[in-house]
Amino acid sequence: MVIEPLPAEFSVPLSRASGRLGSFSGRIRWYSDITSTNDVAAALAEHGEGEGAVIVADGQTAGRGRLRRAWVSPHGAGIYASVILRPNTRAAPLVPLAAGVAVAEGIHAATGLGPLVKWPNDVMVADPRGIAAARKIAGILAERGTSAGGATWVVLGFGINVRPAAYPVEVASRATSLEQELGRPVERGLVLTECLAALSGRYSELQHGNIASVVSAWRRLATSTFGRPVEWDADGGIRRGIVRDVDESGALVVEVDGELVLVISGEVRWK
Repeated sequence: MVIEPLPAEFSVPLSRASGRLGSFSGRIRWYSDITSTNDVAAALAEHGEGEGAVIVADGQTAGRGRLRRAWVSPHGAGIYASVILRPNTRAAPLVPLAAGVAVAEGIHAATGLGPLVKWPNDVMVADPRGIAAARKIAGILAERGTSAGGATWVVLGFGINVRPAAYPVEVASRATSLEQELGRPVERGLVLTECLAALSGRYSELQHGNIASVVSAWRRLATSTFGRPVEWDADGGIRRGIVRDVDESGALVVEVDGELVLVISGEVRWK
């Protein structure tokens, strides 16, 4: 696993936007082949790598999403990236929500496509049949740890399907790509650049205590998910309810038998 020169398709747009990238500017490590960008970023963070380092790969052999699910990462077909963050205590729980907003905003800025977000970490393309039929275009994985000196870090990984690829049978009907949706070529470097620029801005808002702005942006992108039925595993059984909102801590607010319940983690199944 060797760090290689950043290809021009990425280096050119990143250079042009350097003033909007904040701590990510000039911090990109590129690999043509890697096990998982999150694993490499976590190893760097544990050894004291500073905030803003970015790991990007052309392909992953062991990419993963939430709940240890595999994230299919064919060479040249997507964006597979992880960044090292060192958020303050209040900001840390909201990093995944801020990332969802940033990835959706970055995709829109780079391509014109307007994705939606689905709690807790999916970026989707809408479907007239509702959120249960929406197709996934990007996923986010946030993992936390502590470096040798005791400092807390968050590695934030995101994968974006840019070009059509052969997805496994179990996800083929639920996945899509930017080029498939737009019907034209998409510049991966521009998408990565705009996502990093948006993430820099949204993360800065969190760090400076402007949590309301991030949550408000997430709500706007998630409007089509409100009022939808969901179910999840809890207390040894299955609970069901209607999604109403997300609160200031990032928890999903679900109405169950007339009462509001907060879902903090786990898998939510949309109906």
